[in-house]
Amino acid sequence: MKRRFKFFKTSYLKFRFHMFISNLKYFFYNFQRKNLKIFRFFDQRKIGSIPRVLISSMIIVLTFYLAPIFIDYGNKNLFNTTEFKNDSKAILAYTLNKKSGAGEANEKILDEKDLLFDIFSLNDLETDTVRLNASTIKQLFDDTNYRLQDVRETKLVKPVALTLLPNEIKMIENTKERKEFFIQIILPLILQENNNIRLDRKRLFSIINKSNNSKLEKKWLEKKYKQYGVLSKDLSILKIRMDEVPVSLAIAQAAKETGWGTSRFAQEGNALFGQWTWSGEGLKPKEADEDKGHKVMKFNVLQASVRAYQRNLNTHKSYENFRLARAELRDRGKPLDSIILSKFLDNYAETGEKYVEVLQKIIKQNNLKDFDDSKLLPSSKELESLI
Repeated sequence: MKRRFKFFKTSYLKFRFHMFISNLKYFFYNFQRKNLKIFRFFDQRKIGSIPRVLISSMIIVLTFYLAPIFIDYGNKNLFNTTEFKNDSKAILAYTLNKKSGAGEANEKILDEKDLLFDIFSLNDLETDTVRLNASTIKQLFDDTNYRLQDVRETKLVKPVALTLLPNEIKMIENTKERKEFFIQIILPLILQENNNIRLDRKRLFSIINKSNNSKLEKKWLEKKYKQYGVLSKDLSILKIRMDEVPVSLAIAQAAKETGWGTSRFAQEGNALFGQWTWSGEGLKPKEADEDKGHKVMKFNVLQASVRAYQRNLNTHKSYENFRLARAELRDRGKPLDSIILSKFLDNYAETGEKYVEVLQKIIKQNNLKDFDDSKLLPSSKELESLI
């Protein structure tokens, strides 16, 4: 009923506008005819050209003076509706349609310490973590009734956040059991980071849709510009960067990079996604030169690794096409499909297209898309709104 009323209201406004234009045309037409009669009057009485010029000038000035008044009146009385217009999609479409040399291509990447400041802070807060063994973790999952089969059916995940991977995970001989155990550990962590981004994105949209922002909101924006490397302070770019990574894609990449939690980088450095660093603390690959080259970023807790991974995909220039493809799915009202988006991660590894094929194979063989629409049970009132 509301949609129908809105339709008739819009049609009525359009009708009033057309009537206004018709009346305006009629007014100027009659005005012109009267002017012609005046000029005939001057001709009959042989009045010179100077009065003609003066009168013509007055008519032109009067026309240009009255036109803005009529237009302003139309805007205020005919087109002004109290409905709120959300231009977020228009802004997004503008960014997606920018040519090369514009948009993200012109964005400079901030220093790694600026981009990952909150991640380093998270590391500093968690320095005395305890590594639980595999049997204790399994018992914890049983006590909380946290089973992947239930998650696939109910789409609800228990908020069990572990800080370290158990050393014994590589000793689980049953491949299916080891994979499910790994997924159980990292699934709540991925969902938690997506929730954080979703809350930030919700606040960003609120700021975008307001004509005036408070000092607190402006301060929050400044912080987010730094976290997402948006030096131009372009809200449309920030909106494209500040977005979630599909759960199934994150699980697949963590599985690939860590061998389902068994790699040295995962065990010693909580590095779930094999991210490189040249300035931060990290683990040196065995084949790398001791004097130069990258290190694999090291974290004190698993949560920091997940956050750094998402920040990497959301800021690094190598994944600009990934972000644009994700934004296009958003713009079209479609879900974030991990199979589609994985095609734009060929720069994540040296193997390129083969890396993409491996990710897609992991997603399909392990039915990871079952977890894309899963929700983390709230640990606070603030998060209840996301379920």
